[in-house]
Amino acid sequence: MPLYHQLGKIPPKRHTIFRKPNGDLYYEQLFGTIGFDGMSTNMYHEHRPTQVKEIKGQYSVAPKIARANNIQSYRLRGFQVKPEQDFLESRKAVLTNSDCTIVLAAPQASTSEYFYKNTDSDELIFVHRGTGTLRTMLGNLTFKYGDYLLIPRGVIYKIDFDTEDNRLFIVESRRPIYTPKRYRNWFGQLLEHSPFCERDIRRPDHLETHDEKGDFLIKVRKQDEIFDMVYATHPFDVVGYDGYNYPYAFSIHDFEPITGRIHQPPPVHQTFETDAFVICSFVPRLYDYHPDSIPAPYNHSNIDSDEVLYYVDGDFMSRNDIEAGHISLHPAGIPHGPHPGAVERSIGKTSTEELAVMVDTFKPLMLTEEAMQIADESYYQSWLDGHK
Repeated sequence: MPLYHQLGKIPPKRHTIFRKPNGDLYYEQLFGTIGFDGMSTNMYHEHRPTQVKEIKGQYSVAPKIARANNIQSYRLRGFQVKPEQDFLESRKAVLTNSDCTIVLAAPQASTSEYFYKNTDSDELIFVHRGTGTLRTMLGNLTFKYGDYLLIPRGVIYKIDFDTEDNRLFIVESRRPIYTPKRYRNWFGQLLEHSPFCERDIRRPDHLETHDEKGDFLIKVRKQDEIFDMVYATHPFDVVGYDGYNYPYAFSIHDFEPITGRIHQPPPVHQTFETDAFVICSFVPRLYDYHPDSIPAPYNHSNIDSDEVLYYVDGDFMSRNDIEAGHISLHPAGIPHGPHPGAVERSIGKTSTEELAVMVDTFKPLMLTEEAMQIADESYYQSWLDGHK
């Protein structure tokens, strides 16, 4: 996210002497992306951030593919994913390709026994249910229903939940996640026609600094395996940092919808982008105001992208029999559109209260074994006349 942020204590110049009150040096670390060409943050540690005492083992968390080449539309009943105590064990990959993995999770407890770091992917966590605090080496963010939490790859974090009933929709991206470039000027500032602005973005506002030595377990994900690494010092020992690479939060409720006289195409709902997929937010909004407008979307062909919709709340006007937590997958290669009766129902309506997150990928998505456990195999037939 191209937005400068500073928290805690830092020296006047980078790569210069910065001493503790007792005269010892703080330890500087550049936390950067795309080599030395992408966004970066300079942080300052109480201890060297390189002190690994032991690597205790590794195990695979790679998605298990059930359908690699798919042209069938599916509905996944997301709330059928069973809650589990552990945050990592609760994460169930349901759709995946070489660019991203879509995960459902229902963790019941905070991460207390370990820290977590994903070196493979940026993580975008959408909070469907639950409240709590995302705790990271770069500061903390409180979260609630409707929040997107963007955690850049390499950030060490824990999640503290206030609740046991937590539901998360997670997109793991092997490409950096940015705000849409068409909503930014050449300096990176969000423009006037953007559906959100910098005021809506919540940056870390509390920096935990632990000056502790001991045994600190960090579960590190690399190439779809988890490595149990024991560090000699507390990973939250940063006294200050500044830069552009840090976690942040944005609420879907702060997304301002773009409307028109006739039905607007999905890109007006775009919230985040990569060079491999986009993420959109469908929020409550007024319908089209042309006297002959049809609010329901027109049939359209998924020629070169897979479309995934995660239904959050409200009555999604283009679908029949859709509930909160459902996921629809409309794969590339075939057209899709409103369910039977949806077009007729939409005429004359003035607004919608729907809330949903959409992911459009440019490479086909594969369904996992976890997905098939919650899949509706007959969903692709739901456009037939008379289907119930």
